[in-house]
Amino acid sequence: MWEKVGKSGIKYIYLKEGVSNMTKLTGTFECKIDNKGRILLPSQLKKQLDGNLKDGFIIKRSVFQSCLELYPMVEWKGVMEKINSLNRFIKKNNDFIRIFSAGVRALDLDSNGRLLVPIDLITNIKLKKNVVMASAINIIEIWDKDQYEKSINDKNIDFVKLTEQVMGNQNNELS
Repeated sequence: MWEKVGKSGIKYIYLKEGVSNMTKLTGTFECKIDNKGRILLPSQLKKQLDGNLKDGFIIKRSVFQSCLELYPMVEWKGVMEKINSLNRFIKKNNDFIRIFSAGVRALDLDSNGRLLVPIDLITNIKLKKNVVMASAINIIEIWDKDQYEKSINDKNIDFVKLTEQVMGNQNNELS
């Protein structure tokens, strides 16, 4: 990606071929977390995040699941733009911002390609030694392995019905 300022002073951002301003991640990886909270970022994820690794990450508790969410910085900036647009003179907005940002931390990879997950987040989510790093389009979810298996095999969720509701185009059905 490169920038150019035109004669009018307007900044144009050009994307190199094959580069998108939205991260697209694929894969589910079983990993180990050590006693200090370090997780080695899988090499396949490193390759997918290549252009974003130097910018670091944001890690936070998930709103809906018992896992952590790892945001490449470019993705986090998009989330922050939405949050910064909220009117802070409305109490529910302030309550949301406080709860949403509780435990949020910036992370970088160490020289060995590991992430140091803060101990309070490990304790809160109850991560044990075996963890799963699962791509969720533009972020990475970090799960305790047993919790992850339970979540994807949840008998209370009819995945066929859910798929139809979420992905089905009911307005353009063919008979």
